[in-house]
Amino acid sequence: MTSTPKEIVRRGYDAVSYSYRGDEDRAAGERGAWIARIVLTVDSGAHVLDLGCGCGVPVSRDLVAAGRHVTGVDISDVQIARARRLVPGRTFIRADAGEVDFPSATFDAVICLYMLIHLPLDEQPPLLAKVASWLQPSGLFVVTAGHRAWTGTAANWLGSGAAMWWSHADAATYRRWLSAAGFTVEDEEYVPEGDGGHSLFWCRRGSRP
Repeated sequence: MTSTPKEIVRRGYDAVSYSYRGDEDRAAGERGAWIARIVLTVDSGAHVLDLGCGCGVPVSRDLVAAGRHVTGVDISDVQIARARRLVPGRTFIRADAGEVDFPSATFDAVICLYMLIHLPLDEQPPLLAKVASWLQPSGLFVVTAGHRAWTGTAANWLGSGAAMWWSHADAATYRRWLSAAGFTVEDEEYVPEGDGGHSLFWCRRGSRP
């Protein structure tokens, strides 16, 4: 039986979890600067959703250490089990990001790094609209998206023996989708990776007062 894209993603992250990031990994890499900017932007005590939280390191861990209340969501059983252990006392939910839901205006910020591009393209705009509804007015949304349009699979991702699947629209399409969902894009960065790269968008729900 052929696996669905989401099942490929789930199994892939189950397989690479420990080799992708170890328990004691203190290096935040490029995410370190992003986390620092989030901490400067979002008040202490704010409620933050880490959508595609992985094992909780470094984003959830570092935001909690900085005094933010974090809820994490990830599709991988292994990643969520690790997040619950590595960032204790916080809420981590094993769920498909396209199906999870929260009450309106639950969060002050939503962080979505390298997760949106693991969803089928037709599910990405509806998720962006849901994220907007979960945010407080003028809430912060930080999302990694595609830079150029591409959909593909790696057969032996990171030498794990497991496959991985991605689907990107191009940056202009993501700008349109974000605007249609009710976001104002305040900043955009190109994040190189290998022969390609990603677009990182810093957004607000609606216009800032």
